[in-house]
Amino acid sequence: MLLNLTLINTAAAACPMKVFRSIYKATFLLLSFLFLLSFKCSDAHTSPAAVNVPVRNFLSEKQFNDLFPMRDKFYTYAAFMKAINNMGAIKIKVTKRAVSVYQIIRTDKKTGKSAIVRQDEDWNEEWAKKKPDSIYFIDYGNFCSEKDLQTNKKELAAFFANIAHETRHGENGKYNDGLMYIHESNTSLPYIAENDNYPPVAGKKYYGRGPLQLSYNGNYGYASDCIFGDKKVLLNNPDLLETDPVAAFEAAIYFWMTPQTYKPSAHDVMIGKWQPKADDKAKNRKPGFGMTINIINGAVECGQGESVFSMNDRIGFYQYFLKKLGVSDPNCACSCGNMAPYK
Repeated sequence: MLLNLTLINTAAAACPMKVFRSIYKATFLLLSFLFLLSFKCSDAHTSPAAVNVPVRNFLSEKQFNDLFPMRDKFYTYAAFMKAINNMGAIKIKVTKRAVSVYQIIRTDKKTGKSAIVRQDEDWNEEWAKKKPDSIYFIDYGNFCSEKDLQTNKKELAAFFANIAHETRHGENGKYNDGLMYIHESNTSLPYIAENDNYPPVAGKKYYGRGPLQLSYNGNYGYASDCIFGDKKVLLNNPDLLETDPVAAFEAAIYFWMTPQTYKPSAHDVMIGKWQPKADDKAKNRKPGFGMTINIINGAVECGQGESVFSMNDRIGFYQYFLKKLGVSDPNCACSCGNMAPYK
């Protein structure tokens, strides 16, 4: 601010106190303005990173195609984005009584309508009511988009690493051969297990299908409840996961986001929401990429030392995708070699 000294000197001779007050007031206003300006600039530099960054904002179709150059034409960027969008409209409330008695309420976020899609037969039994309920919520819209950009990219790299390993069919160590298998190579096994809530349909097989090779009638039924609000969709037609690429990606997102009876979700692990309890610590389970392996295939790959090929293949894919997405995870706890698997 520039002040006219000639006018000030003339006015000062006539009325010194009045001029002094004017100068004081102008100086005060100027200093106040500069203080507020410096505060706002400082605040801009220290404000927290933006959250809820959606996948579409940091993964283009060109990048997707570059990450999976040998993929089957079944797996497309458009199908992946549509699956993310469809699942983003679904929210689930899961209430458990006595460990294994479930009620699942599915909410369509677009319409606001909620419906009970599963309520186990023993739900209203007195013995079950006496047990304390445990409740958790799943918002499928948080898939790789709940946190800041760096965290979201690390989660996506972990997701891609696991689906790439599950569907790879190429040369070891190249990391360019993910998303090649639509279903597992051996389709002779039915993958049927006794399940009161999700009984198998006669003549149907529930072998591994889709990016995360969803297997067994129990998983197909649970996924169908969450995705479609009707267990019969996938129990009656498991082949949908190898004929509809959107449904295939939806099933993979479901499995990634949904905790199991004793296991956390891979999503909660990768965003730091899951923290090990005393029993987990005793079994060397810790946050990091290695826990996602334990969740997905721990019984086969974890707790057997550091030389298990399939575990190391997943880790290799993870490091590859991290680099491709421009992030790093130096403290990733990538291995599950010393972790006890879930039973």
